[in-house]
This record gives sequence, C-alpha cells and structure tokens, in this order.
Amino acid sequence: MAPQLGATVATLIAAFGFAALANWQMRRPFERRWLPVVPWLGVQFLAVAVALIMLAHLISLLTGHPFGRSYAP
Repeated sequence: MAPQLGATVATLIAAFGFAALANWQMRRPFERRWLPVVPWLGVQFLAVAVALIMLAHLISLLTGHPFGRSYAP
C-alpha cells in the first residue's frame, strides 16, 4: 500500500469519526453536551468537507487519473 493511500484512508476515517461525533453531540440536549461552547454544526461541516476531499483524492489515487481540468494543447 502506498504511503499516500494510507494517509488518505486514515484522514477519511478520522473525518467520518469527527462528523459522527459532531452529529451525536448536536442531537443531545444542550446541557448534556461535552463542550457546549463548541459549534458542533461547524465541526460537522468541516469534517464532511474534508471527507469529500479525501474521497476525491482516494478515487484519483486508485484510478490514476487526477481530478481537475485537463487542458488540451
């Protein structure tokens, strides 16, 4: 397994973990949350954004085709 692939998968798993934690915290009553001052919706938004970026990177690693525009000369 390539080093980039391992780091991508680890980051993807961590992002899904943070998103699940934030979702769980948002569903709890306000007075029972671990840290009520943390904006859990923002944490979840950032975690999902990182997960989407890592999914795109994982697909580009597995297929060998980078994402983005390809300019033909």
